[in-house]
Amino acid sequence: MSLKLSQFSEIGSELTLTSEKSTLIVLSEKEENALPYLKLLQLKLKRTNQTFKDLHKAPLALDLPNGGVATYVVLEDKLTIFQRHTLLRKAVEPLLKEQPSDLAICVFGEDAVREAHACAAYYVVTVNATELPSRKKENKFKPLKKVSIYGYKATHDYGYVNARVAGNTLCRSLTMLPPNELTPTLYREKTKSLASEHGWVWKEFDMPALQKLGAGAFVAVGQGSEPQDAAIVQLTYTPKKAQKHIALVGKGICFDTGGHNLKPAKYMHGMHEDMNGSAVALGILLAATQLQLPVKIDCWLAIAQNHIGPLAYKQNDVVKALNGTTIEVIHTDAEGRMVLADTLTLASRLKPNAMLDFATLTGSMQTALGDRMSGVIATTAELANIAVNAGDKSGERIVAFPNAEDFDSDLDSDIADIKQCTLEGGGDHIHAARFMAKFVENDVPWLHTDLSSYNRKGGLGAVQSDVNGFGVGFGLEVIQCLIA
Repeated sequence: MSLKLSQFSEIGSELTLTSEKSTLIVLSEKEENALPYLKLLQLKLKRTNQTFKDLHKAPLALDLPNGGVATYVVLEDKLTIFQRHTLLRKAVEPLLKEQPSDLAICVFGEDAVREAHACAAYYVVTVNATELPSRKKENKFKPLKKVSIYGYKATHDYGYVNARVAGNTLCRSLTMLPPNELTPTLYREKTKSLASEHGWVWKEFDMPALQKLGAGAFVAVGQGSEPQDAAIVQLTYTPKKAQKHIALVGKGICFDTGGHNLKPAKYMHGMHEDMNGSAVALGILLAATQLQLPVKIDCWLAIAQNHIGPLAYKQNDVVKALNGTTIEVIHTDAEGRMVLADTLTLASRLKPNAMLDFATLTGSMQTALGDRMSGVIATTAELANIAVNAGDKSGERIVAFPNAEDFDSDLDSDIADIKQCTLEGGGDHIHAARFMAKFVENDVPWLHTDLSSYNRKGGLGAVQSDVNGFGVGFGLEVIQCLIA
């Protein structure tokens, strides 16, 4: 999206203020006496039996004499970033629904408040103004060409916001592609193109290479598809002054049938989005690159499909992973932890300072949390705390679960070193993390994110689309903290 940003330090009169016909007016708790279109606002509040305090609860839209529309929203000091983003999303929705070419953001309050409100409002506007995949015969998308900010003159160019929007948009765009447009072959080609565009070093381990390495956990899943085009892709960003090394790992199952343990239609629908973890990792990599963060990042994508066929892996198979661990297969729909096992081994062998993985992994995490937040499990309490704080700061809420050793006994196998999962199901999000931990080498600090909130009907936090790009902002904040 090519977007022009204009900044004005003062808010002028109503006539000079809004040459733009779409206006977002962001207020502080203090009731102002010099608001744009104040008389019209007072009349509508009176007509609808509301007061100014009602704007604290929900935004209000106002038709303007010039044929435009303005929305008013109050952001109280006590609100979390998530709550502010949610109110701003609701305020922005009627403005962007009309697909304006220009939009004005007007912020009120004290200086520090104006800065925070300007950044948050600009993020919510721009992240929802991006074009996403559509295969409708008539694509009626019209780009937002200009955003003007009144009331706060930034000393920066909103580079952090723009980078986060770019990462979020890449994540959502990949996740929303139909499965016939994002097979493993096509996905691998896209990653190669992205690497060329952004200066990343690109490398891949295809099925023959993985078989030769002995990556039996990944191969077990990939062998069920025809063609056998699964691969582990490695993308590397290395700035000149990199001080630390971070590994990102993403689950990239382009379609998940469940394999021999076939999903019913209700639960198979939407399984082209099972590659969302890899899209999150790519989104973080793009944002970090645009920000030129002083950190080396290896981004590992476990790209495959979980199909059914003569060669598909099955219950009670025993396979040997890259690190030599033998795995008894219990349920073929637990393929995510299988492809991630060998990918985590490859990533950890390069001894990064920390490793973050992202995956739409378990139904039990969504049972535990619903679809409004996501859960993490970390190898250290410090890393878990960093994750929760990063979630608060980014407006993407995170809950830390215990990395409990006593769950290991549930994965004891009579025939192999470890069971892939259990059939009982309880606490599977913790079982999955305990399983994958067996494949992390060199005691690399590891943070596992189970993306239970990647898709929520009607949007979540700042983002209006069901597929919301959750994890890009959070992951970026984690990296910023780790390199601080």
